[in-house]
Amino acid sequence: MATTTDKLAFESGYSEVNGLKMYYEVYGQGKPLILIHGGGSTIQSSFEKIIPFFAKKRRIIAVELQAHGRTSDRNADLTFEQDADDIAMLLKNLSIDKADFFGFSNGGTTTLQIAIRHPEIVDKIILGSALAKRNGVPDWFWDFIKQAKLENMPGQLKTAYKLVAPDANGLQIMHDRDAKRMANFKDIPDEQIRAIKAPALIIIGDRDVVTPEHAIELRRQITNAELAIIPGGHGEYIGEITTIKPGTKESEFVVPMIEKFLDRETK
Repeated sequence: MATTTDKLAFESGYSEVNGLKMYYEVYGQGKPLILIHGGGSTIQSSFEKIIPFFAKKRRIIAVELQAHGRTSDRNADLTFEQDADDIAMLLKNLSIDKADFFGFSNGGTTTLQIAIRHPEIVDKIILGSALAKRNGVPDWFWDFIKQAKLENMPGQLKTAYKLVAPDANGLQIMHDRDAKRMANFKDIPDEQIRAIKAPALIIIGDRDVVTPEHAIELRRQITNAELAIIPGGHGEYIGEITTIKPGTKESEFVVPMIEKFLDRETK
């Protein structure tokens, strides 16, 4: 389905993926860049502010994962490994052999799993506020997850979901699946992280949920990695809906830095 908004023309569709009807949007032309949203999010709540910039030079494929936004649920818990397999299948269905990947927050952890499980489809990866180890966030985070309730979910994310979801009752399902996945989160083994050969750009905010120490350790473990610590909160550097501030300027987004990384010739 082709759609034109006031801002940007795009195509959207659904693909049969491992028992899901997976929703995706395609913007622009050029080398594919896959955008993978954060937990409890939609394409728009994570990436709406930066898609127009990336789409000037690239073919953007933005996805919504199991139980999120317009994508259906399956009778199974969420896992980052399954999300990675779902995206790999989507790209196969779209006849995309290889792509760059930009995952934010939970999407960054999914991007790590794509690089681990499906290295043949990966060129470069951007890991935005990605978590690989439980000690990568403060202890309060895990206490919060144990007691997670829908009423405590950021209002902006609830609204973003209801704007696009075919059934607003799915909000509780999405929340519960995301909370359970994080409560059960286990460290990605060091040997799997070290086996990643794809060039990686790791980005966090200096007031992020993910700690600088975790990002530095990830930078050390991935052989061909770079690290950028940007002033701001969790996702503020891409204009994510819950942390963007009034009056934020386009020049404060990290798009030029990411484009420079993606355009650089791989040694």
